[in-house]
Amino acid sequence: MSEIDRKIKVIRAPKRGHYDKETIYRILDQDFLCHVGFVHEGSPVVIPTLYGRDSNSLYIHGSMASRMMKNLEKGCEVCITITQVDGLVLARSAFHHSMNYQSVVVFGIAELVTGKEKMTALEVISDQIIADRWEEVRKPNEKEMKATMVLKISLDQASAKIRTGGPVDEEADHSLDVWAGHVPVKRQYLAPMTDKLIDDGRKVSPSVQKLLREK
Repeated sequence: MSEIDRKIKVIRAPKRGHYDKETIYRILDQDFLCHVGFVHEGSPVVIPTLYGRDSNSLYIHGSMASRMMKNLEKGCEVCITITQVDGLVLARSAFHHSMNYQSVVVFGIAELVTGKEKMTALEVISDQIIADRWEEVRKPNEKEMKATMVLKISLDQASAKIRTGGPVDEEADHSLDVWAGHVPVKRQYLAPMTDKLIDDGRKVSPSVQKLLREK
C-alpha cells in the first residue's frame, strides 16, 4: 500500500470507509464548514473555516494576516475534516453509545489561487453557503481582494466515513430494562431576521427564500 493510501485508509470500522468521488463529493456538497488542521511552530492547530467545492478541489479563504493562511501558503501539510451529525445512537450500555454521521477527511498541500480564479473561488465559497447570494451583493473591491488570500486543496487524497442505523449492543444486554434506539438530527433554518438598518419594507432576498424552501 502506498503512503497516500495509508493516509486516507479508514482503520477503525473499515467497512464504514468510502473512497469513491461520488460519495465524497455528495457529503462535501451538503455542508460549508470544515476544520483545517496544520502544525504551527511545532504545535498542532485546528481552525474552523468556510469552504467551497469546485470539481476535485476545495477552496478556503482568509485574511492575508491569518496564521493559518500564511502557514498553508508555505506548503505545509494540511488535514481538512468535514462532519455532518445525522443522529444520536443510544445503546443499552454506555460503552456502545455512538452517533450516526457522514464525514470526509482530506490530506494535501494547499496551492495559492491568483488571477481570475481568485474571484471565481470566492463565488464558489459563497454559493456553497447559500446558492445565488453572490449575484445579489456587491462584489469584493480591489482593496478587499488584496487583503484576502484564497487557497486550493486537491481532493485526490480524501476518504469518507459513514455510520447509519441503530445501536449495536452486546447480546447479553438485550434483555436489560433500558430503552435503546437512535434520535435523528437535522439542521434547521429558522425565519430570517431583517437588519435593523433596513426600514423600507424590503422583501427577503430570493436566495434566502430559496434556502428556506429547499432546506
